[in-house]
Amino acid sequence: MKTAIITDSTAYIDHSVLNKLNIHMVPLSVIFGQETYREEVDITAEQFYEQVRQAETLPTTSQPPIGQFVELFEQLKSEGYDAAVVVTLSSGISGTYQGAITAGSMVDDIDVRVYDSEISCMIQGFYVIEGAQMANEGKGPDNILARLDEMKQSIRAYFMVDDLSHLQRGGRLSATQAFVGSLLQVKPLLHFVDTKIVPFEKIRTRKKAIKRIVELLDQDAAHNEPMKAVVIHANRHEEAAELKAELEKEYPQIEWGISHFGPVIGTHLGEGSMGIGWYKL
Repeated sequence: MKTAIITDSTAYIDHSVLNKLNIHMVPLSVIFGQETYREEVDITAEQFYEQVRQAETLPTTSQPPIGQFVELFEQLKSEGYDAAVVVTLSSGISGTYQGAITAGSMVDDIDVRVYDSEISCMIQGFYVIEGAQMANEGKGPDNILARLDEMKQSIRAYFMVDDLSHLQRGGRLSATQAFVGSLLQVKPLLHFVDTKIVPFEKIRTRKKAIKRIVELLDQDAAHNEPMKAVVIHANRHEEAAELKAELEKEYPQIEWGISHFGPVIGTHLGEGSMGIGWYKL
C-alpha cells in the first residue's frame, strides 16, 4: 500500500526533513492588513517577528483553503497513492482539522484519514515524522494511526509566554492584567488539555518558568527510558541552543532537537516564548 503523509505548516518541520521523508505540507497564513503570507513559504519566523514589532495591530491567521487539500489529494491519487494520513494542529485552536476532513470527503479513490494531533508545533511534528518513517516502510494508515495513538499517551508539552502585552493585544488578557503581570514579571505556563490551550501555572520570572518546565520533564525522564524531546523558541536562537546543550548533558537518554514557534502560533504566543515537548519511544 502506498500511503502519503501530510501535515500543515504549524508542525514547523525543517524543509530538509520534509523533503527527505517525502512529507507534504499545506501552509496556514498570517495576514497583516491587506497582505497575506503563507508561513514557511512566503515569510520566515524571523521576518514575521520583525514585522510584528513594527505593526500597530497584531496580524490575524487563517487556515488553508479546503480547495488546497482537495487539489493535493487529487494530485496524490494521480501519483498512485492509495491512502493519505493528514496530521493537523489541534482542532481546538484551528479549523484545519475539519477542513481536511471535508476535503477528504470530496475526493474519490483515495483513503484519506485525518488525525487530530491535539497539539501543535514540533510536538505535532513528532507524529508526522514517525508516520512518514512508517509510510516509507510500506505501512498502511491503520498501522500508522495506531502508532500515533500510542505516542499520544506519553506526549507532553509546556510553554512559557514571555510578553504579556502580546497576549493583551490578542484579546486574551485585559490591559490591567497585562500591566500588573508585567510589573510582577509573571510568566504564564500553558499546555494543551482536550485540544485547547489552557493555563498550567503562573510563575514569577523567566528563569523560574523554564526551570519549572524542566522539573515537569524530569518527572517523565526519571525512569531513564529512551525519549525524544525538543526545545521550541520564539526568536530566541541562542537561548534555545544553550538550554538544549544543558539538557543533553542532564538527560543523555533523550534525543534532543530545536524548533521554533512560527508566524501562526507566534501570533498568539508572542516573541520570546519558550517551550519543551517530549514523548517516550
